[in-house]
Amino acid sequence: MSSEPSQRLVLSEVPIPEVAPHVPEGLLERAIQSLSGVTDAVFRPWIEDRITLIWLENEHKRLGMTRFEEGPKELARRRTLRIDPGPVTIGLHPVLLEDERMYAHTLVHEFLHAAGLMAHSSKHDDLTQALAPSPALKDSLLLQRMRNAVIGESTKQQWECKSCGYEWKRTTVRKPSRCHKCARPL
Repeated sequence: MSSEPSQRLVLSEVPIPEVAPHVPEGLLERAIQSLSGVTDAVFRPWIEDRITLIWLENEHKRLGMTRFEEGPKELARRRTLRIDPGPVTIGLHPVLLEDERMYAHTLVHEFLHAAGLMAHSSKHDDLTQALAPSPALKDSLLLQRMRNAVIGESTKQQWECKSCGYEWKRTTVRKPSRCHKCARPL
């Protein structure tokens, strides 16, 4: 795959590597240490020994996933009793190999879910950013390609201001709040 940000990203075309996913040195140890005192991280004492890393199949449209092998009722019971969660699988999309910072960010995000922080809460986000910050869009060809894929698949290819009539090519996923020319709200 080319590293051109303008090239369209098709996740299903990314080959699955022969080697297993790796854990950047010291990352999980720092994550476990950062969970000390976090009451929602009920699986912290066991999680490092229960995780298996795999590559997601090509048809997955997400970068990562966490799967507990126990069913939802048993998992809820184990969370309530604060006992061993059993086997946990973290799947990562092979496209993450293109961007080591995004790989680490996604791995930490999924690891925190595995440790018991199930919800996408501010605590979950803060810990993820502290341990493995997401790269800025300008610094990540992968994020640029993902943005371009979303924009390319959209029916809305340009923005137009109803006040002044100015039109400009769409370069963002979210609609701008103001016109680039007259600064009136859109």
